[in-house]
Amino acid sequence: MNNEQELLYKLAITLVPNIGSKTAHSLMEHFGTAHNIFKAPLKEIKNIESMGEVKAKGFRDEKVMQMAEEELKYIEKHNIQLLFSTDEKYPARLRECVDGPFLLYSKGTADLNTSKMVAIVGTRKNTEYGQRITDDLIEGLQGQEGITIVSGLAHGIDTIAHKKSLSLNIPTVGVLGTGMDRTYPVSNKKLANDMVHNGGGILTEFNHGMVPEKGMFPRRNRVVAGMCDVTVVVESDISGGALITARMASGYNREVAVFPGRVTDNRSAGCNELIRTNIAALINNADDLLELMNWNKGKKTKAVQKQLFINLAPEEQQIIDLLQTKDFVHADELFHHTGLANSQLAATLLGLEMQGIIKALPGKNYRIN
Repeated sequence: MNNEQELLYKLAITLVPNIGSKTAHSLMEHFGTAHNIFKAPLKEIKNIESMGEVKAKGFRDEKVMQMAEEELKYIEKHNIQLLFSTDEKYPARLRECVDGPFLLYSKGTADLNTSKMVAIVGTRKNTEYGQRITDDLIEGLQGQEGITIVSGLAHGIDTIAHKKSLSLNIPTVGVLGTGMDRTYPVSNKKLANDMVHNGGGILTEFNHGMVPEKGMFPRRNRVVAGMCDVTVVVESDISGGALITARMASGYNREVAVFPGRVTDNRSAGCNELIRTNIAALINNADDLLELMNWNKGKKTKAVQKQLFINLAPEEQQIIDLLQTKDFVHADELFHHTGLANSQLAATLLGLEMQGIIKALPGKNYRIN
C-alpha cells in the first residue's frame, strides 16, 4: 500500500454516508490505516462504537471509491491541499476540539498554526458603526507578529473583516460552508481568490459539489471558533449565527470578546447578551483585545492609578472600593459584598465597563481598568 492509495482511502472515509469526524477517528484508531478499514470484515467494522450494520455497509459501496477518485482528481486540478487531523499543517487548535473535522480542504498559503489566530464575526446586515469598529479593530492589530484574521466569508461583518485585512496585508482565512467549487455568497468569489493569492486562504470540510444547506453553516462556525485563540463579535442580533460561533468558542474554552452596543439596537442585542451572561469580555478597541489575550507584552502601558473615582453612584462606589483591594474579584463575591440584586449588579457592572472604569475578565472576574 503506497501513500497515494492510502490518501485515496482516507479521503473515501469522509464520503461514506453518516460517518462523522468522531467515528472516522475511532475507525482509524482501531484499524491503523484507512485501507485496513475498507478491507476489514463487515462484522468487525459494525462492532466499532456508534457504527452498526447500516453504516458499516457504506464501506462496501463501490460508489464511495468512485467519488473519492473524482474528488482526488478535482483537488489535484485546482491545487487544493488535503489536511487530515494528523497532518502537521492541520490547525493544531482545532485538533484539540472533540468534534474537529477529520479532514479539511485547504487552498492558499496561510499558516493555520501561526501564533495569533483571531476570528472576527458578526451580522450580515451590519450598520455603519459595525463597519467602523471592524476597520478600527483590524487597523489596531496591524503590525502584530503572527496575526491572522479568520471569518466565514459571509455578507456583512465577515466580508468587511476579510477586505480590511487584505488592504493592510494581514493574512486572512475564510471558512466555507460549501465545497471549494462554490463561494457563498457568489459575490465574494473574487474576494476569496484575492485571499488565496495574497498570503491567506480558504478552508472547508465539504467536498466539491456540496451546495449550501442550513445545517452546514453551524459546522462551518465550529471550525472558525475552534481554530482561533479568540472570537470577536462585532454586531449580532439575539439569534445571529455569530452567537453560535461565540458559544462554540466558549465551549472550547477559548476567549470571546464583543463590542457593546445600544440596548435599543437589535444588531447589538446579541453582543449585549453575551456580556450580560458573562460569556464574553467587553472590548472597546484593539488594545483591549491585546490586553485580554496578553499579547501586549513588551509594550509600554499606561500605569493605572488606583484612586477614588468621583461622581460615582453609591452602588458603583461599593464595587470600586472592593476592586481596589484586589487584583480581580469574582462576580459572586461582588454580589455578596454589595447586596445588590443580580439584575442591578449586572447593570452597574456594565455601566462601569462602558465608562472604562472596570474591565471584565474571563470566568466572571472583574478588575479596575
